[in-house]
Amino acid sequence: ISRFLSSLRSFYQYLLEHDLVEENPFASISYKKGQKRLPEFFYEDEMEKFIASIGGNQPLDQRNRALIEVLYATGMRVSELTELTLQQLDLKNGVILVIGKGSKERYVPIGDFATEALQLYLEESRTSLMSQYKKEHASVFVNHLGDPITTTGVRYILNQLLQESGLQLKIHPHMLRHTFATHLLNNGADMKTVQELLGHVSLSSTQIYTHVTKDALQQNYQLYFPRAKQEEDTFDASKFNHKP
Repeated sequence: ISRFLSSLRSFYQYLLEHDLVEENPFASISYKKGQKRLPEFFYEDEMEKFIASIGGNQPLDQRNRALIEVLYATGMRVSELTELTLQQLDLKNGVILVIGKGSKERYVPIGDFATEALQLYLEESRTSLMSQYKKEHASVFVNHLGDPITTTGVRYILNQLLQESGLQLKIHPHMLRHTFATHLLNNGADMKTVQELLGHVSLSSTQIYTHVTKDALQQNYQLYFPRAKQEEDTFDASKFNHKP
């Protein structure tokens, strides 16, 4: 049974890394009792370090920075990113129209950092790459030849950027989606909002993201458990100086 589960887990991990499924249903299933795997994600400080490591002002540098910022800021699937067109962008109002599975549409806000990175890429890098190779299409993200980027291309970029960042982590395309949902929930977003932003039909699909980080666990413990730590200057030694 253990070998059978391992094979299924590996197969679905392959599908997940190629953006062919939404999640690995066997990731948290083990023949040995008591073992569960949480979805992989970046802690907030790791995400900041990852983004900060993407330097340079060459066209591909600007594209990479915009690509990471958009994936993180919207939580969209990589397949949704590769199919994103200029007509779906409404940067003036800070939203993107995302077309998800089954051609279902949803509007997702995009923050200031991602908007700034995306505008710079569109105005400079994308225009440069498209004109250099005489390409004409509406895809937002392009490769080094000006063609629409593919999911395989995104996976390659993610691996290269992570390696250059110095972070000792493994990455897969859905990791930024996991990170987006985790950070929203850890900072107080409700489950229904996260469900809508991710484009999940069922709330049960969103519940795989209800794990919390160790930092959040510690913070809540310190905040709510009455004996988590001593108050300063509350220890009265005289109470223990009783004479027999």
